[in-house]
Amino acid sequence: MGFLSVLSFAHKLTSERLASGDIAVDATAGTGSDTLFLAKTCGPGGQVYAFDIQEQALILTKARLEKEDPSLLADIALIQKSHAEMELAIPPEVHGRLGAVMFNLGYLPADDADHSVITQPDSTIRALDAATRLLRPRGILTAVLYPGHPGGESEAAAVEAWAAALPASVGQTVIYRQLQRQAAPYLIALDKK
Repeated sequence: MGFLSVLSFAHKLTSERLASGDIAVDATAGTGSDTLFLAKTCGPGGQVYAFDIQEQALILTKARLEKEDPSLLADIALIQKSHAEMELAIPPEVHGRLGAVMFNLGYLPADDADHSVITQPDSTIRALDAATRLLRPRGILTAVLYPGHPGGESEAAAVEAWAAALPASVGQTVIYRQLQRQAAPYLIALDKK
């Protein structure tokens, strides 16, 4: 049987924290996989905010969501902004109430996408800081990192350094990684205190 993929493990950890009616963020919508997962997990009465700087990503996410029964999903706001702007884009009344924030960093994994458009360490660190403030106590942050593409290794190192430097009073962080393949995607998760 083998271990869960990093994406499956991120979903598993997040599903253990969210309940119907919760609020969550997909910080990097991409093709909509995490957005759909969060919308199903938060369910009717819940709210999901999905961010991406690329219109193509939001079109792909919307198309994925339209294949689902909307009565089984949370309300979803698709926002064409950087993940670094989430704190300003999310209504102040939900600050400190998010159950989960998910990041799937790197580039848009669509065949016709421009793979030179990638998440950047500076904006990602700003987004991680904002997500930490937006989470409720016992909320979870997951970040899937892709060190195997140009620019991915420096972003992964920056995120890992950010997680290692977080005070224990903020929360605990863990890494889920295949040790034999250094270029393989891996997960960093934060359990907020």
